[in-house]
Amino acid sequence: MGAEEKELISQKFLDLIQRSRRGKFKLYIGMIAGVGKTYRMLKETRSLLQNGVDVKIGYIESHNRKDVERLMEDLPIIPRKKIFYKGKELEEMDMQAIINIHPDIVIIDELAHSNIPGSKNEKRWQDIIEILSAGINVISAVNIQHIESLYNEIHDITGIEVHERIPDHILTTADEIVNIDLSADDLIERLKEGKIYNLDKVEIALNNFFRPEKILQLRELALKEVAGQVERKITSEVFTSDKRKPEKFLACISTNNKTAKKLIRKTARLASYYTSSWIVLYVQIPSEEYDKINLEKQRLLLNNLKLATELGAEILKVKGNNIAENIVKIAMEKDITTVLMGLPSYSFMKMITRGNILKKVLKRITGTKIDIIIVS
Repeated sequence: MGAEEKELISQKFLDLIQRSRRGKFKLYIGMIAGVGKTYRMLKETRSLLQNGVDVKIGYIESHNRKDVERLMEDLPIIPRKKIFYKGKELEEMDMQAIINIHPDIVIIDELAHSNIPGSKNEKRWQDIIEILSAGINVISAVNIQHIESLYNEIHDITGIEVHERIPDHILTTADEIVNIDLSADDLIERLKEGKIYNLDKVEIALNNFFRPEKILQLRELALKEVAGQVERKITSEVFTSDKRKPEKFLACISTNNKTAKKLIRKTARLASYYTSSWIVLYVQIPSEEYDKINLEKQRLLLNNLKLATELGAEILKVKGNNIAENIVKIAMEKDITTVLMGLPSYSFMKMITRGNILKKVLKRITGTKIDIIIVS
């Protein structure tokens, strides 16, 4: 047995130990605000307490909902920490206090929340990763619109830009995912009764996010996401004799910001569905050298590469005049099964025609088992 193989076996053993020490993660997913995720978590908290389990509230925001506030009465709550920001005293979840107190289970709502500047972590999901690593079990909740790779679909449905988002790999770390479902009619009835927002905001909500056609589409996304996560967990954990070659995706991006974002999110969705690894490739042509490309394009490119990293991609940056040749070379070297490319913008077509790139890539991969997807 070679040194490299021994090292691989050792790493697998260490990974197994770390997983056994890590806390369990249960995640409630809803299609929209008001479906009852927080209510369900609090009901579960009371049930656990009645059964002698050491469970505490790490963070719950009632949003002045009476049924939520009633359920919170007399529950053990870990006090929030106070942070001064821009001359104001604000409250934030106290991650370190949770780790120090070390309950068996902690309830932490609003997974996609952005922490107040000055906090240890930028996002609450990062806090939860640390809490899980400390061996504490976590129950949390999130709405479907906060999943990063669904950004484009959510925007198409709602017309709203969702700024607080979580990377998809957080879903795959969950040991259990539960969908909190509610019909559009029941949800709208709850809204009209003032159980979601104050009555003065109901009319605005009904004309925007809470329109029946939007609710139905968001509901479908939530149901598909949870079903997909369950299917992937079965595939990865249940023994199978299927020895097919695993999927591996290559997203080929350019400095076209809009196309690159769509490509990255589309590839992330596919990789998540197949529980596969994926690579984002950027071929830097001479005219895009850092001393030649304008600063705005450079900034957007770096942001897109950061987004891909957060979503779990491996990043490859290569230099060369021939984009197609580099795409095919990397696809062959990395044993890629599917290449994803975007339709170039007209400015890009002036530099190198769309036909030439696609023809060269298709010509080179003909006869192989590599698929190609063109994302509009």
